Order: sequence, then C-alpha cells, then structure tokens
Amino acid sequence: MCYPPERGPFSINILKYRKYQLCALYCIYSESQATLKSRLEELKCHFTWGLQEKDADIEELEERLNNQLEYLNVDSKGRVYNLLAYVKHLKNNNTEAIVNLQKAEAILWDSKVVETDMKYLMTFSNYAWVYYYLNDSESSKLYVEKMNTIYMQSKGLEDLVQSDTYGEQGWALVNFCGQYYEKAKDCFEEALKANPDDPEWNTGLATVVYRLEEFRGRNWPSFKSFSFQLLERAVKLNPKESVIKALFALKLQELKKQEEAMKYIKGEGKDALELTPDLPYVLRYVAKFYRRAGMFEEAIAVLKKAVSITPTSGFLHHQLGLCYRQMLKQRNRTGRGDKSGQDTQKIKDLMENSIFHFEMVLEVKKAFLHAHFDLADMYVRSNQSKKAEETYKKVTELTTISEYEKQQAHLEYGTFLENCKKSEDESVDQYKEGLRI
Repeated sequence: MCYPPERGPFSINILKYRKYQLCALYCIYSESQATLKSRLEELKCHFTWGLQEKDADIEELEERLNNQLEYLNVDSKGRVYNLLAYVKHLKNNNTEAIVNLQKAEAILWDSKVVETDMKYLMTFSNYAWVYYYLNDSESSKLYVEKMNTIYMQSKGLEDLVQSDTYGEQGWALVNFCGQYYEKAKDCFEEALKANPDDPEWNTGLATVVYRLEEFRGRNWPSFKSFSFQLLERAVKLNPKESVIKALFALKLQELKKQEEAMKYIKGEGKDALELTPDLPYVLRYVAKFYRRAGMFEEAIAVLKKAVSITPTSGFLHHQLGLCYRQMLKQRNRTGRGDKSGQDTQKIKDLMENSIFHFEMVLEVKKAFLHAHFDLADMYVRSNQSKKAEETYKKVTELTTISEYEKQQAHLEYGTFLENCKKSEDESVDQYKEGLRI
C-alpha cells in the first residue's frame, strides 16, 4: 500500500510560494484591468456619455431602434447599430453587442472607408468597452491601440474629430430618451463650432430644438419660435433630407404660413412625400400637418399607411387617437348630432377608436406623458372616471420622466380631482406634491 509522502517544511514553502505567485499574478491582473478601465473612461462613446438605463424604457428603445433599421439610410444605420450594441450591453448581452458593432463596422467597410478614418472612432470605442466587459483584455487593448492610430493619422484635424464626436453624442442622446434633449442641443452646438456648415449636425440641432419647443410650447407658446431659422438653415444645407423638410413645414404651419408650408409637404418640387413616400418618420409628420390643418381623413389615411410599416410606433397611434378625438370635438362643436341612431353610433365609434389608439400607445411607450393625459381625457368624455383616475395615478408613478414632467403629472391629476371628482383635499395634495419637486 502506498501512502502520500509527508509534507515537510520544503513542500510547505513551495505551496506558500505558489500561493504568493497566484496573489502576485492576481494583483498584476487587477492593476492591469484598472489601468485599462482608466484608459477606456477617456474614450468618447456610448459607455461614457452618461446614458443611464433608469432614464429610458430599454425594451421600447430597442424595439424603436430595430424599427429604424427597416427604413433608415445606410449611413444612419451605423449610428443605430452602435446604440443597439450599447442597449444589448445594458441587457447583459455583450455577445449580441459585438454582433451589432460588427454590422456597424461592415457598413463603413462597404462604403470603402479606410480603417484609420475618424468615422471608426465611435465603433472602435464601443468595441473596446464591450470586450472589457467580456473579460477579453487583449481585444479591448487592441481597439484602444487602433484608436490611437486613428488619432495619430488625424493630426491637424483635431477640431473635426471633436466636432464629429460631439455630433454623434448629440444623436445618441436624442435617440436614447427625451430627458436628454437639452444635453443633445449642447452637443450639436459644440459640434457646429468647428464645422458650422455640416448638414448632419445642423439637422440634429434643428430637430432637437424643434422637439424641445413642442414639449415646452404646450405651456409657454412664446417659446415656440426659436427653431424656425435652424430648420430653414438645415433644409438649405440638406435639401434631400425629407424629415427636416416635414418639420420645417410644421413650423411654418405654426407661424400661420399654411400655403408655403404645404409646398414642403406636397408641392411640385422635391417635397417630403416625393422624396421618401414610404418613410414612417416622414409619414407621421405629414399626418400631423394634415391633422393640424383639419384634414382628418387625409391624416388618418397617411397614418394607417405608416402603421402598416411600423405597427408598434407609439407616435403613430397617438396621432391616430388625436385625429379621432378632434373629429369627435368638431362634431360636438358644430352641432351635427341629430340624435339619430346613426349619429350616436358615429360618436361612439370615434370615442372607441380614440381610446383604442391611446391605449395602444401606452402598451408600447409607457412613459409617453401626454398619451396618458389624452387617454384619461377620453375616459372622462366616455364617463369612465374610474379608469381616468387610474391613468392619472399611473403617470404620477412613472420613474423615467423628467422633474418638469413629474410636476405636469401632479398638476393634471390635481385638476382632474378638483374638477371631475370634486375632491378639493385630494387635489391640494397633488398640487403640493408637484411643488415639492
């Protein structure tokens, strides 16, 4: 029978030495990882731009980005793939993140962009971060070195590199969530300092300022005029960009320039619809234009076409809900109701259609603040006060909206409690909650 040899002092010392070696290697590895992360934190990309998971509905964002891939042009798809890679990382799926980055890189390759071009910086930065989280330090370092090579090749072009970086950050912030619009505006303004005539960054600035005006203009109408010159300039610099033309038409419409506005929607030249007749982003703004002009049937026809392309678009369903509600209001205002069975059915259909589409919005875009308000309003109109109150309660509990929006939620809920429920004490509580924010 064989027995293992007794462990003498020498064998114990060997074990201690091996343990020391392992500890030393671990310390070196930890130090190396810390150094690598420090280098990564200096990169300018989605991982360092402050895109917080808590500020967005990640599932809705992912679905929206996937929808965009169906109809955006090739150049814009690279930007979407990069943001999708970051979303996949937030969902702890770094392998899928790599797949999306490979698709973004392939777009550049197919466009014959050499690997040392600054256009690769964002994708390579994201690669470096994802490989770091995959514990593949060598691959992460490889991409850091690739970026260093690009910076070396771009000497003398530092201003353009910075401009490009700020511009990409601006679009990432715009696409991530509405809370970041102010930051996005600042980024586009920085991007334009070094490259004031860049069509892409001018379009980005005009778009985000327009959206900020739409948001704030509900309460401060005087705020809604700043984007006019920005949109006009963006259209001149980017004459083939149909979305910016549609936004400019909406702005002209707001300024009571209906005839001029219509030329950008459906004119004889290169109008928005002619440029991209099947682009959902254009269709939704064209429909909004028609709705504001009181052309409800035309708006609904355009929206139904857009919904057939992107059936889960919260914006499209919201616009449909607004169309049906305005048709209902118009019917009541003009006194067309003859109280006949046919008229009663028409009113009922308009109500049900409006409610259906507002409910659809909140199925796919839970943080769409004004869709909550619009749905609650329709519940009140259809004598469903209990559902209206439940809707207001839900909106006050949202966590992915800005502080300003939270104040709006408490104000709207308080107004409902005061005017519809006739509960002064409860309404005062809501007003106080809003003031505390």
